[in-house]
Amino acid sequence: MNKIQKLILKTFVLVTITTPIAIRPSIGQTLPSVQVSPTPTPTPVPVSTPAVQTVFELTAKIRSRLLRPEVRRGQVGIKIVSLASGRTVFEENAEKYFMPASNMKNFTVAAAIERLTPDYRFVTSIYAPSPVGPDGVIRGDVRIYGRGDVSISTAFSEGNYYKGLDDLADKIVRAGVKRIEGSLIGDDSYFTGDALPGSWEWDDLQWYYGAEVSSLPLNDNAVDLSVKPGPIGYACSVKLLPLNLIYRVTNLCTTTAAGTLRTLRISKKLNQNILEITGSLPAGNPGFTGSVTITRPAELFASLLKERLTLKGVIVTGTAHLVSHAWPPGAAQFEIARLESAPLSVIAAKTMKPSQNMYTETLLRTLGEQLRAELDPAAGGTLETVSPRKDSAELGIAAVRKFLTQIGVAPDAVVQYDGSGLSRHNLITPSAVAALYMYMGKQSKYVHVWRNALTIAGVDGTLRNRFTGTRAAGNFRGKTGTIDQVSALSGYLTTAAGQQLVVSTIVNGVPETRNRTGLIDEVVLYLVNFDGKIE
Repeated sequence: MNKIQKLILKTFVLVTITTPIAIRPSIGQTLPSVQVSPTPTPTPVPVSTPAVQTVFELTAKIRSRLLRPEVRRGQVGIKIVSLASGRTVFEENAEKYFMPASNMKNFTVAAAIERLTPDYRFVTSIYAPSPVGPDGVIRGDVRIYGRGDVSISTAFSEGNYYKGLDDLADKIVRAGVKRIEGSLIGDDSYFTGDALPGSWEWDDLQWYYGAEVSSLPLNDNAVDLSVKPGPIGYACSVKLLPLNLIYRVTNLCTTTAAGTLRTLRISKKLNQNILEITGSLPAGNPGFTGSVTITRPAELFASLLKERLTLKGVIVTGTAHLVSHAWPPGAAQFEIARLESAPLSVIAAKTMKPSQNMYTETLLRTLGEQLRAELDPAAGGTLETVSPRKDSAELGIAAVRKFLTQIGVAPDAVVQYDGSGLSRHNLITPSAVAALYMYMGKQSKYVHVWRNALTIAGVDGTLRNRFTGTRAAGNFRGKTGTIDQVSALSGYLTTAAGQQLVVSTIVNGVPETRNRTGLIDEVVLYLVNFDGKIE
């Protein structure tokens, strides 16, 4: 083999060794073996888990939210507490005074549950001057004596205006009454004092949320009003339910052509059952549907009960009217029938969930009359420092104050002028609300009644349309509050980590409702989405 052949062979061998393609060797030529490295196994990349939030991060988010420009001129009070330990998680102006709006109901209803008990029932009595004789005739006036049964209402009977009245009429019939030779008298003297809190504003008084208080209430002390367009050029169509002889309606509203300006105006005379409807409604306009208050609802109660008795065959020869003074001793004192209310546990839920003002004011006055009985020396009571000469509402406020003192709320932390929060004179602190919720959530023997009375986010009451589609829905339960420039929300919630918190948030002095509730709702969402540990 010459030099050229040897060079070609060496080059061929080098190429063979470095090329990954299998090459058949020449005869008599052995190629070196090729070592192929195995494919390397990839190193696992760790999957990162989101970091658990810290309390510091949570509180920083809340403080940052409070600095938003839309609320900077208002006042915000917040108290957030661990239900398990009582540890304060966050607070801002928690000891300052705020107008509470309907968060005032928390104190009144909690006191009623505790002092009256959940099984308490309101009683309406029918008194006659003598027992019912064999002939079924009552000779003399029959008295309907109310003690504040708010459940004689459409709210407890699926919209039936007459259900409670019919239940009472049926009891009178079962007592054997066939004829009343006298009048049917509505007696609302059980509560003393004014029918309306003196600090309520006059422009609230014609609508259902400003209904007056009576110990003989009916259908939330309001009537349902509908005003719709009629034929063009004619009067508007007006309907008032239930039909009655007490209310007088002056209808000066006219129907105008479609596309014209709506100028409808509805005005109830103060302290009178007179309704004036003026202005105009364009054809095709939806008109107005709502509820207006009744002045002296006991008068309407007596009038409609007489009608229901007549329908059941009981003859009443006299009139139906009202008395608001104490009944003369010895007159109409035989109880021939009585109607008991739904238990307070049910009434409490019907009060708190829709935020019913009149029910709350009735509970306040009932607390007052219970305290009066306790203070009566003739019944073995003691006068203490509260004068029994105070009216029902004043005594009720004293009863609430006494309850709050017993559970450890600072005496000056709640300044109460009414039961419901419609008064702009009420003042409370977020700390007082949190303390109440802590007591009712842990120490009260009626904790389940209390919790069941609260509105549930995204489910019912005043929170049915809030927090839907969030972790707060079905989780947060508590009490809202809204009047002009005021929003509040207090209650219980469970965090993403399963810890229960008490929260009270009150915003004052912010004109736009959406700015107030926006702040409150974001704070609640921060809390329900918090996955860290509070303790």
